[in-house]
Amino acid sequence: MAKIVGGINVTHVPYLGRAIAGNLQQEPYWKPFFDGFPPVQAWLDTVKPDVAVVVYNDHGLNFFLDKMPTFAIGAAPEYNNADEGWGIPTVAPFAGDVDLSWHLVDSLIEAEFDLTTCQEMLVDHAFTLPIEMLWPGRGPKTIRTVPICQNTVQFPLPSPKRCLAFGRAIGKAIEAWESDARVVVLGTGGLSHQLDGKRAGFINKAFDLEFMDKLVTDPDWISRYSVTDIVELTGTQGVELLNWVTCRGALGDKVRTIHTNYHIPISNTAAGLLAMETA
Repeated sequence: MAKIVGGINVTHVPYLGRAIAGNLQQEPYWKPFFDGFPPVQAWLDTVKPDVAVVVYNDHGLNFFLDKMPTFAIGAAPEYNNADEGWGIPTVAPFAGDVDLSWHLVDSLIEAEFDLTTCQEMLVDHAFTLPIEMLWPGRGPKTIRTVPICQNTVQFPLPSPKRCLAFGRAIGKAIEAWESDARVVVLGTGGLSHQLDGKRAGFINKAFDLEFMDKLVTDPDWISRYSVTDIVELTGTQGVELLNWVTCRGALGDKVRTIHTNYHIPISNTAAGLLAMETA
């Protein structure tokens, strides 16, 4: 059966793409964030995953306010990147893993999670940038991918409890996949930030750090909070941490921390990185 080697949660701020394109990683503004990646890249070189299941939120390439599924999954042989208007260079297509995608679709629907299944799917910065940062210089055969989108944009949103359960169902399905593949799960977005309104620029470092700690030691802790609580604690865009919750749910009861990094701000966002190995 397939093996989940671990999970990585990471920020996906569009401005990071401009930094990568301009080779600005060692500039003073960017260095504290990008310096967090070499230990995680080294770990990936050691565990050598074949497939990355990427949990993220779409920013309008596939879904907009008139059509917003709670959960959507890609089931395509390839995923293309497109111009989002941020000035980020588009990147080469990403290989899919159709067999794992359909296995997940079947397993998750049987587990009573209703999915939108996408046999064609564009991927935006929330998918592309984490992969660029974790596998710099990515070649076409570096890793196969399965994109999973969650709604963190328009209410009603799935609760932290629901996302944790969704992640656990994803993990169970991966471990039942008849394959010798090694799988890493990514959760992208966050942490606390608000880009508009009266609280524009809001960051909650204390909650972010507690969340990162509890995600490792006591993932059910986040279930005490409603979506409204999360918005109050982390900002309107801070609810992207739900993608981190789903990733953690997929990893099972116990994990070991590989590396963490936290830096503020990157484009008015609390930028986090948390890599975990399954126990």
